[in-house]
Amino acid sequence: MLEYKQALKDYFDSHIDEIISSLGEIIAIESVGTLDSSVKPFGQGSAKALKWGEVFLKSLGMKTCNADNYAVHGDFKEGEPVLAVLSHLDTVPAGEGWSYDPFKLTCKDGILYGRGTIDDKGPSVAVLYAVKAIKDLNIPINKNFRVVFGGFEEGGCDDIKYYQEKYPFPENVFTPDGTFPVLNCEKGLIHLTFQGKSDNADRGVQRLKAGTVINAVPGKAEFILSGITMQEMKDALEKTEGFDLAFETKDGELCGTMTGKSCHASLPQNGLNTATGLLQAFSRLGISEFERLSKLFVHGDLSGKAIGLGFSDKISGDMTCVLTQLEKEQEQIRGGVDIRFPVDRTSQEIYAIIKNALEKSGFEITSFDSMEPHYVDKDCPLVQTLLTVYEGVTGEKGECRAEGGITYVHNTPGAVAFGAEFPWENNNMHGADEHISLATFKANLNLYANAIIELTK
Repeated sequence: MLEYKQALKDYFDSHIDEIISSLGEIIAIESVGTLDSSVKPFGQGSAKALKWGEVFLKSLGMKTCNADNYAVHGDFKEGEPVLAVLSHLDTVPAGEGWSYDPFKLTCKDGILYGRGTIDDKGPSVAVLYAVKAIKDLNIPINKNFRVVFGGFEEGGCDDIKYYQEKYPFPENVFTPDGTFPVLNCEKGLIHLTFQGKSDNADRGVQRLKAGTVINAVPGKAEFILSGITMQEMKDALEKTEGFDLAFETKDGELCGTMTGKSCHASLPQNGLNTATGLLQAFSRLGISEFERLSKLFVHGDLSGKAIGLGFSDKISGDMTCVLTQLEKEQEQIRGGVDIRFPVDRTSQEIYAIIKNALEKSGFEITSFDSMEPHYVDKDCPLVQTLLTVYEGVTGEKGECRAEGGITYVHNTPGAVAFGAEFPWENNNMHGADEHISLATFKANLNLYANAIIELTK
């Protein structure tokens, strides 16, 4: 088992400068997908990134196909593939709070910074160089495998839905879009928005905006208050720790900015939520409509217990329920919620509970999207092979994991996530200063090369 492990390690060590240079190329492409563009289907940045991937695949001698700029793939040899490795080259927007240029790869103290370094450009480059190493070292591959890059994973995976209609996946599929050792259980997902009318009192919130996307904990909020003094607001925020605050008075109104910490909504414990932080403060000030919301979305409660949720099971662990967007404009209050729920629950069950709670507080749901949980038996050959590879490369015990993150294979039966980050890491995925350590990047290279070899025997 893993008879080429040392040769691969030596190869990656000697080629690491070249590999990092390639990562810099794809990081520099601002590939935030969009439907609102003259370049179809997902905008110029997405198309440019897919072209970069296609050119690289061709340079490896792979037979490539561009599926109408939804996705591209490359086959290693002739014949039907027995394995597909799936990743994406689009990213979420850069957002604010970066210490470095998000679209310029920065290497400092053994850390590689840039938007996409962990999700999913870094892992994609690791897959490409895994293929290059196999080719350059003349490692025999008995069966064909396919590398697939998509261009709109962050926008809802319409890319891969379209792609699979034309090119069905083989039996074995893994994605470097999750966590090591093997992520075989992904919680269900609900994204919903709600709205309600404001009391529109003279004393209260005139304008508010917290959060930019529904799947990230909001790290910044801006607000305008009337009838409330700076001291009153400071007193209301006194016990809300960790936030940076800035105030100024304009035309008799109090304008403020609150800065917390953004992170992926599936791991809300890694962030500091400005939406719930402000809800807590507004509740202390007696602002009625926000007081009602603060009883549902309690600052520091990540499981939705106050709503009547807070479920968990032995396979999935605890669920999460996060207020990720909150805004007020004129007489309307609007919000967005990200929920990750266990495999023993259904989206309709969760929906009924939160709908009832919101309606009792004077709010109505305006949109609702969901995915049911994804689970693959830990004893299946794909999972067992990947666990064996993990143990052989890292020397650590390989175990299956369950998480709230929705990976690229969530809707692909039998497919799992294999990396790219380790469970003890916080790589600021979807947040400022997203990064991957050089050690983790090298581990990606070795793990993916060995996995491809073992799964194509």
